[in-house]
Amino acid sequence: MRKLAPNGLARAAVRFKPASFAGTFVALMMSALIVAACGILLETSLRASVPPERYAKAPVVAAADQYEYVVTGSGEDREKEAVPLPDMARVDAGLAAKAAQAPGAAAAVPDFTFPVRTGDGSLTAHGWGSHAFTGTELTSGSAPGAGEVVLDAGAARAAKAAVGDTVAVQTAARQQDFRVAGIAKVGAADSARNPGSLAWFADSQAPVLAGHPGKADAIAVLAKPGTDADALAGSVKKALTGSGAGVHTGDDRGAIEDPGLGYAKDTLFGIGGSFGGIAAIVAVFTAAGTVALSVGQRAREFALLRAVGATPRQIRRAVASEALLVAPLAGILGCLPGIGLAHWWFGQLQDRGAIPEAVELHVSALPLLAAVVIGLLTALGAGWTAGRRPAKTKPGQALTEASVERLRPGVIRTVLGIAALVGGGFLTGLSASSAGDDAAGAALGVVMSFMLAVALLGPLLARLCARLLGFPLRGAGPAGELAAANSRTNARRLASAITPIVLAMAFASTLVFMHTSENHAADKQLRAGITADHVVTDPAGLPVGAAEQAGQAPGVDAAVGVLDTQVLVPTGSGEFKALQGAATQGVTGSGVELAKVQDLDVREGSLERIGTGRIAIDKTLATSADVGVGDRLPLYLPDGTKAHPEVVAVYGRGLGLAMVTMDRASLAGHVTSGFDSKLLVRGGESAALTGLGKVTDASGYATEQNLDAKLGAWSNNTMAAVLGGFAAIAAINTLVMTVLDRRGELGTLRLVGSTRRQVLQMLSWEGLLVSAVGVVLGSAIAAATLIPMMSGMTGEAPYVPPVLYGSFAAAAGGLALLAVTLPARVVLRRRS
Repeated sequence: MRKLAPNGLARAAVRFKPASFAGTFVALMMSALIVAACGILLETSLRASVPPERYAKAPVVAAADQYEYVVTGSGEDREKEAVPLPDMARVDAGLAAKAAQAPGAAAAVPDFTFPVRTGDGSLTAHGWGSHAFTGTELTSGSAPGAGEVVLDAGAARAAKAAVGDTVAVQTAARQQDFRVAGIAKVGAADSARNPGSLAWFADSQAPVLAGHPGKADAIAVLAKPGTDADALAGSVKKALTGSGAGVHTGDDRGAIEDPGLGYAKDTLFGIGGSFGGIAAIVAVFTAAGTVALSVGQRAREFALLRAVGATPRQIRRAVASEALLVAPLAGILGCLPGIGLAHWWFGQLQDRGAIPEAVELHVSALPLLAAVVIGLLTALGAGWTAGRRPAKTKPGQALTEASVERLRPGVIRTVLGIAALVGGGFLTGLSASSAGDDAAGAALGVVMSFMLAVALLGPLLARLCARLLGFPLRGAGPAGELAAANSRTNARRLASAITPIVLAMAFASTLVFMHTSENHAADKQLRAGITADHVVTDPAGLPVGAAEQAGQAPGVDAAVGVLDTQVLVPTGSGEFKALQGAATQGVTGSGVELAKVQDLDVREGSLERIGTGRIAIDKTLATSADVGVGDRLPLYLPDGTKAHPEVVAVYGRGLGLAMVTMDRASLAGHVTSGFDSKLLVRGGESAALTGLGKVTDASGYATEQNLDAKLGAWSNNTMAAVLGGFAAIAAINTLVMTVLDRRGELGTLRLVGSTRRQVLQMLSWEGLLVSAVGVVLGSAIAAATLIPMMSGMTGEAPYVPPVLYGSFAAAAGGLALLAVTLPARVVLRRRS
């Protein structure tokens, strides 16, 4: 043995028994695929940027910070988490004068962007001063003054207006007549971000029309000839010291133009980081199990090597050399489809509007190298762990132990498995006592803990399940009885096949049924909560005064305008502080009128007190923020403005309607679009409301809202497909490995008189046993996760569509049968 080096043993094993390494290769390749794809998305979230278009000719842009921050810990443990604001934070328009005085600055222009409406549709409006850096030019007329507007050619044609004519324009405040001062040719920078019609107002009047008096979206600073952008940025920063405005150059200017970049980064980080971390753990975990199974299947070979004089060190080095031969190639080949998966996933998110089109996917060597290295370390660690026992066994005992499966599991493994089981139970209780996002966060630990427990206690669980399910199998004839006996005596082999199915069932069910449950509860609350007879909507926002007009229609009892937005609410304490985005509705009229068109299911307090500085919130948000009626709730309005309104009511239908309800006036000046999102009308005829927008009834509106939840459903289903698909392939891979390893056993059965049909029947029963146990355990883990989580989030039991669950179970059973019978047919055909 001293003459045969360990790497020679490894090469010989791979060369002469390639089938035993095929399963390991596939598992490591799939692991690299998952890690590489999620790593690429994670890197993209950290490096994502949007090239400036509107501000391309303004080398320096001053703007407010578009993030709010949560600080946890202190000293070296201090962490600062950035949360994107729901709407744009603005700066003092007067800062333009200070910036213009900075050395190297040629001019500083306050920029405004806001929607307006005419009788012919919605327009995007700007201040006329922006033409200095956008390239927009007058083709006729003059620059606008107070009470005047400049239109682009398309808007002028639609309004049938020429220079000197008057057009009626609706702004967030009111409808007003403006004289057309000029017609303009749209510059490239304006048309890039605004494909529709445009209008320009005087810079002195634009912030008032936008609903933000004295505020600008940003300050665009133009440079004198020969001035360096970085030098100008430094001087502008010094000039604006203490103003709270940040100074941006390069691609950072694009982030000011496109606020969606912050949410895109969060989305990519959630997939690549949060989900990617789970997926990577699962992938590594599954690959490690496959490597351990491969090493364990060759226990007899190692025993023979020990019997003929191989040292423990040589055995361990041989296992390590096998990993070095197989893992790098598997990792490299897995990275290729991983890049493809990342491209597909990223493209789908862009198509659905979750990521701006200007953001590009970043593919570098770092995540690919990480995928290869993680696969290699996984193979080395799993191989060393699995080969440790055969390597240290005395030569005289090696063959005996290799021929009989150990009945007693290791003490360390058992203790860790019980600890994981207890931990899962504790987290289940924690999830049940939590609400909202806290319940969802605890639920993740439930899945991981129970999955770890199944992996560690797999042989014990497999033996127990084999005994329980073995009784009905005995009634299936000789083939079923033999399948039951095989399952009892080969519990480790059974456990290695069950674990991936449990994993696939648990994660797929949790991800998919979490969404179906939340969507079902939201839809139920929405349908019960809207008591209005008519719902009026318009994608561009409803006309100013729509509620007043509807209220004057014959037979109308109540008309309430609703502005939909979001606020940020601090939740938790200490190390668990977070900023939770809460859907918010700003309503016109009184709480009495609101009660006529919405049934929020008030639990405490009264909606009648809603007004300036007084809000109503959902019970789950009240629990998360630890507030009740009479308390002050600290929150951040859409543009980041701090507020401390009093809670005057707590209600139960926030998931379907809105988590926060406040008066419409409290949101004025804190949102980009001041037009109402919808109008709820009680009484009257729908024909009288058609001039205001699209009119539906409550049921039709609820159906439309259900369709709008497609992105969340698609995201959850995609993650379930990625993780469940990987686990399904791992299950197939493991089952195929176990069948191929049993060639000698199947040949012996044929020699003692069993027919091919009887052998295949035995294997089919074993496959059904594996799939049944996997489905039951996976469903149990999913139930332990979903029941407390949904109780905390919706107050209801999980909603599991029977057909969808049945398809999951059928898929698990069908895959198990195919993975067992197809390779068995090949093996039996060769031995016939």
